[in-house]
Amino acid sequence: MPGFPRFCGESRDSAHPVRAGFYEAGARRFRNVDRSRDSALAKEETIVSGMAGRYASALHALAAEGGATAAVGAALSSFQKLIDESPDLQRLVKSPVFSAEDQTKALAVILDKAGISGVAANFIKLVASKRRLFAISDMIAGYRKLEDAANGVTRAEVTAASPLNDQQMQALRDQLAAVAGAKSVDVDVKIDPAIIGGLVVK
Repeated sequence: MPGFPRFCGESRDSAHPVRAGFYEAGARRFRNVDRSRDSALAKEETIVSGMAGRYASALHALAAEGGATAAVGAALSSFQKLIDESPDLQRLVKSPVFSAEDQTKALAVILDKAGISGVAANFIKLVASKRRLFAISDMIAGYRKLEDAANGVTRAEVTAASPLNDQQMQALRDQLAAVAGAKSVDVDVKIDPAIIGGLVVK
């Protein structure tokens, strides 16, 4: 990631990237989220739990207010992909060496270059400012679970001996949806020639 190490070492006199507008738009939800047990979040405890789950629930509720749950989810997925593909970003997210200010400064540049903005970007920077960036992947996973539940979507991991054609994939989705009682099933297919016939579904 070009310029990443240099940016982390910039002067701390730079303006903080987490703008007041985000708080005015609803970030008050996150003020006590580390300790929160309010009823709105408690309703979703069966889907997500723990500190990361509370952050995910608060973000999902905020996104829902603006009718932006899908857009926020897509932005979070893009950020997770960046993490998965960048050792530098993984280090920024996980290492305690970086201060909250270093993390938020670096993220401001990274998110801007990636075209990630709005509620999702401000949430990520807020998480960094609260020293919770190490759990961002769990928060993103929790948000995805909440969005899936809201849309009646179930995810399944299928291992097959050979690739499935479109007709087979649709039949598989329909069958899994019927079994799970879901509106639809998002199937992730992995190929393993070692399997002798049939499918393995998780």
